[in-house]
Amino acid sequence: MISILAAATITLPHVDYTAILPELILLGGMLFLLGVSALVSRPIPTEAYALTTAAIGMSSLIASLFLWHLVSDHGAFQAVARSMDVDGFACFGLVLVSCVVIVASFFAAGYLRQEEIRGPEYYVLALISGSGAMLMGSANDLILIFLALEILSIPLYVMAGFDHRREASAESAMKYFVLGAFSSAIFLYGIALTYGATGSTNLGEIGAFLAKNVVVSDGVLMGGLALLIVGFAFKVAAVPFHMWTPDVYAGAPTPAVGFMAAVAKVGGFMALLRVLLSTMPTLASTWQPALWVIATATLLLGATVALAQRDMKRMLAYSSINHAGFILVGVQAGTIAGAQGALYYLFAYSLLALGSFAIVNMVAGKGDDGHDIDSYRGLAKRSPFVATSFAVLLLAQAGAPFTTGFFAKFYVIEAAVEAHSYALAVIAMLSAGVAVFFYLRVVLTMFASTERAADDALEGLSSDGGTTSLLTRVVSAQGTEQALKISPWMLAGLVFVLGATVVLGIWPQPLVSFAHQATLLF
Repeated sequence: MISILAAATITLPHVDYTAILPELILLGGMLFLLGVSALVSRPIPTEAYALTTAAIGMSSLIASLFLWHLVSDHGAFQAVARSMDVDGFACFGLVLVSCVVIVASFFAAGYLRQEEIRGPEYYVLALISGSGAMLMGSANDLILIFLALEILSIPLYVMAGFDHRREASAESAMKYFVLGAFSSAIFLYGIALTYGATGSTNLGEIGAFLAKNVVVSDGVLMGGLALLIVGFAFKVAAVPFHMWTPDVYAGAPTPAVGFMAAVAKVGGFMALLRVLLSTMPTLASTWQPALWVIATATLLLGATVALAQRDMKRMLAYSSINHAGFILVGVQAGTIAGAQGALYYLFAYSLLALGSFAIVNMVAGKGDDGHDIDSYRGLAKRSPFVATSFAVLLLAQAGAPFTTGFFAKFYVIEAAVEAHSYALAVIAMLSAGVAVFFYLRVVLTMFASTERAADDALEGLSSDGGTTSLLTRVVSAQGTEQALKISPWMLAGLVFVLGATVVLGIWPQPLVSFAHQATLLF
């Protein structure tokens, strides 16, 4: 009896809590916010929650930089029964997610105050999702990647439907949840097939197995690889698994969309890079052609469909798809230079997405429903700072020189050329040229006169066929004369994003060196 009990004893792995300190800080901060809100009887201002969340993110950033210093001095190491890698690649993701949490907390404060939403729930969900993205970048096991994917995704489903007073928000949450659950099932099936073909879910063991063995009958392995790529492609909104993106972006609260666009891509691409480049380089001849097709479709569809959009959030949704295509160009190269370019692009795009959607939220105003491009006409006259900031962020996304967007596109295309993917590099450049049109259209609209909007409304009387439509368009044009109010929180977030975009665009060496060291330690 004693021997049976002894045999049934579960041996727990040794946990080095230093290795998971950034994730623990986010989760511990989440519990702190919930505890304080439950124990304090008086309503706590939204700004207090935002400041606390920013402090939690800053603490996580300090812990991430400590791990980076530790890895730089003593080398990469594994933790928690070899299920986690603590290397330069993981530390890059930790630093980036921490920055996203800090900036997102500033932008959320203005939105929650504007919509009169109280409570810590939004910040709690953001912290949980951020911890999931961190785990995805550090995971060395497919099971842990799946768990981290769910930790990342489930809070995002709730955040998409956070504004329960808007039917569009609930609809976007339901669409995101249903399609997300479907993609999770596909990803889990891919894990099962990969385990069946290699006998392990540990990425290091899978890589060692593929390096030492030639799989004669590789149908199961190829099926598993294909399903894993599909699961990742859904998460990063790559074509043809992008169907959820425009509707979810259009219906979800705008600050939540910015956070979603940043953190989901960081988590998804970090895990994809580790699985393909670190674990399955021997199968590059199989997955590179598939990624070539996906990247090409993503680049072309994202750029061309965005041209036809008049809703700003939908336009930025297709822009996000286009950016995912550029990052895939770096992944498809299958080289250290490609991984470096993809990391640089992730950092640049994450901040650009947060800042862009924050400005979209400001222009939309209370109710978060004024997203037609005509709402931006004359914005430079009403709020020169907001219009100039948005112009900088849009031009950076277009790849204008002296911004991080220029170097981001340059590095991934350079990596594609070095990997002899010339056709994909040309397609990426053509896609960037097309994207310039819809970014410039918004910039020109912001600096156009509002008198022209009223004239256009009068000229459209005959085509609209009704006085009601005429009055609506005239009032809309005249209403844009109202000056925008910028909260100190929005201002702080915008200054940070603009500073990083311009300074690192003029002097990119620190970020380039950071990404380079990350891939060297990867």
